[in-house]
Amino acid sequence: MFSRFNFFKKLFVRKDNTSSTALKNTINNGAFLVDLRTRDEFSQGHINGSINIPLAELGKSLDKFKGHNNIVLVCFSGNRSGFAKDILEKKGFKNVINAGAWEEVNNILNS
Repeated sequence: MFSRFNFFKKLFVRKDNTSSTALKNTINNGAFLVDLRTRDEFSQGHINGSINIPLAELGKSLDKFKGHNNIVLVCFSGNRSGFAKDILEKKGFKNVINAGAWEEVNNILNS
């Protein structure tokens, strides 16, 4: 049963294995921080300095990602940011980090 749980967890939550310190440094050094939740979710709380590009609008917003050395993606749980990372990497973007849940990242930045 435990291995089945791990399989589904890995399937649906694609958070990168970036240390908290490395993630904080990357963001503080000017990474393009993108929140992929809906506009309504974003308006209820978000990381200061992040921009909102809902996952459904990612395809028509690719120009916004050009020229950024590091891209950090967040959402509610890591699912949408995982899908977005796959899309961006297939489009040729490098240094894309799926940071997972925005609230966890916000806590890291404020610690």
